[in-house]
Amino acid sequence: MIPIGDDNTARRTFPVVNYGLIAANVLLFLVELGQPDPQGYITRWGAVPASISAGHGLETLLTSAFLHAGWLHLLGNMLFLYVFGDNVEDAFGHLRYLLFYLACAVLAGLGQVVLAPDAQLPGIGASGAISGVLAAYVVMFGANRVRVLVFFFPAVVPAYVMIGVWIVLQFLNGVASLSQTAQTGGVAYGAHIGGFVGGLLLTLLLRPRGGRRPAGWSRG
Repeated sequence: MIPIGDDNTARRTFPVVNYGLIAANVLLFLVELGQPDPQGYITRWGAVPASISAGHGLETLLTSAFLHAGWLHLLGNMLFLYVFGDNVEDAFGHLRYLLFYLACAVLAGLGQVVLAPDAQLPGIGASGAISGVLAAYVVMFGANRVRVLVFFFPAVVPAYVMIGVWIVLQFLNGVASLSQTAQTGGVAYGAHIGGFVGGLLLTLLLRPRGGRRPAGWSRG
């Protein structure tokens, strides 16, 4: 299922941080494309589990979240962030949302290290951090309707269904990867799981008390 929008009713704040994160990801991807040695650049700034396990390159737990393997990788991640991130920012507030996102990026990298501590391939991409955003969304806005494409056919499903199916697939593929390779099909499932679980725990700690703040955007 590919999300293309969500339906809410009340808009409170402009998602300046969420749009800023999208812009930063696009800008840094352009910087990545302009490197004379793109593979060397990814190796330097991507998260290599074996190096992190040895205590080296800890900064890459964060920098790797702003690198992408190609335009489709970038655009897919930014679509998810665009659809789900604004509500979470509205609920948390701008600064707390930024810190939440960056923390989820780090926790996602650690999740991949736990799943594959000896892996030599650098992990890159915002999907781990965005997994944390999905966790926050399903906790605070799980009943919201999400417009999705299912095999290119439009449908509307509750957010908890769409995100629930997604995380179940991540867990199943993550378990399968344990008996195959640490990064099945080039997808770092450990990062997705780590980001989601980390985001879930952080949301339970950070979410506004006394009920969620309403947040709403309707996108075409």
